[in-house]
Amino acid sequence: MEIAFNSSMDVLSKELEWLNKVISYRFAEYFKHSERFDYPLSPDLSSDESFYAAILRKLEIDETSRLLILIALAPHLRPAVFDMFFTKNEQFDRVFAEFGGLKGEKHSGFVPTGETAAFIIAGDNLDRRFELQRCFNEQHVLYRENILTLGFTNAYEPMWGGELIISEEFLTHLTLNEPYNPRFSPNFPAHHLTTKLEWSDAVFDSNVLTEIEHIQSWIKHQKEILENPNLSKYLKSGYRVLFYGPPGTGKSMTAALLGKSHNMEVYRVDLSSIVSKYIGETEKNLAKLFDIAENKNWILFFDEADALFSKRLSTQSSNDIFANQQVAYLLQRIEDYNGVVILATNFKDNIDDAFLRRFQSIILFPKPTADVRHELWKKYFAPFNMEETDIESIAAEYEITGGSIINVLRYCSIIAAQRGDNKVKENDILIGIKKEFLKEGITL
Repeated sequence: MEIAFNSSMDVLSKELEWLNKVISYRFAEYFKHSERFDYPLSPDLSSDESFYAAILRKLEIDETSRLLILIALAPHLRPAVFDMFFTKNEQFDRVFAEFGGLKGEKHSGFVPTGETAAFIIAGDNLDRRFELQRCFNEQHVLYRENILTLGFTNAYEPMWGGELIISEEFLTHLTLNEPYNPRFSPNFPAHHLTTKLEWSDAVFDSNVLTEIEHIQSWIKHQKEILENPNLSKYLKSGYRVLFYGPPGTGKSMTAALLGKSHNMEVYRVDLSSIVSKYIGETEKNLAKLFDIAENKNWILFFDEADALFSKRLSTQSSNDIFANQQVAYLLQRIEDYNGVVILATNFKDNIDDAFLRRFQSIILFPKPTADVRHELWKKYFAPFNMEETDIESIAAEYEITGGSIINVLRYCSIIAAQRGDNKVKENDILIGIKKEFLKEGITL
């Protein structure tokens, strides 16, 4: 949403005061005293220039959705608004079921649920209650724009029992008045992937370069392609890529460079934080990730993707069926995601065939040839005096990846610093190479 981040604090104070009046009206109505009140009119925001007001106008948020947003925001901004919901039903010595709500584990105030929203917005009007239910559909603007969601409940409980969850993204926009860059957390199990490198620092063979250029062309021209109605009915907005090849051949670097060169954020998904042994948890973790990423023009990078995208198992046991359900769910979410998804693996044969058919690009990052290795050695060691070193012979003799060459560079940098000179000797490089080979169980 391309909207200026003008402060929303003043207008939110007015909005929360309006919510407070709506709650007072609804309580008066519930306890049969509504004749003392008129239903409060919403503040006029037509000329307000804050981020909050601009969002309401841009997304054409109606009054029902507007109140729903405020109910979800209130615990973060003015929790005392809900204090009256602690009123007890003296006849049964318990809270009123109609009020809904939860008591947080650490938050001492009232946490509104869908039932709370239904009480405030609809009262006993079933038509408005049904209208409110549409606000939680995946097609609704509040869900599509990652503004708020309704928490999960047990299968046997009413959906209204779920807590109202304002997205961290929307809350950041409103309170900090700045763009949202999610941090790694249980709700967002991914790390921001960046690089100081440029394309000129990378050395690829011609086949890899051609495939990378194809991805860049899609990123650059996807809007005009999808605006063609004769193409958009056949083509989905997302783009799916598989990088495969040995470690250290440039898969992560390429993902980071694609984002950097096209001003797109890249997030490296931590699969160990997503995959769960508990039924349904993996799907929930993935849902949180994709919900946050949707409509952001982000690149999602799944490294070591075998952990989740491996070949599907037979269905001989309940565990096999469970694993296959995870794969099927993930396949659907990736297909529906409107950004770029990159999967990386060391071995293409480990990836499920159902995924392979849905990739737009499948790129092999091979071990570099002698010529490519020579270019890498020269590029990485350019800051040093290499007069005593035959780089060309080393490149020809030792099959080593770009990632391992960088590790050798680090080792040689430390040795040169210890000596207090700017020289890298051939023996320094050979020791560094030996250390890299030992990691792989190879002896010189």
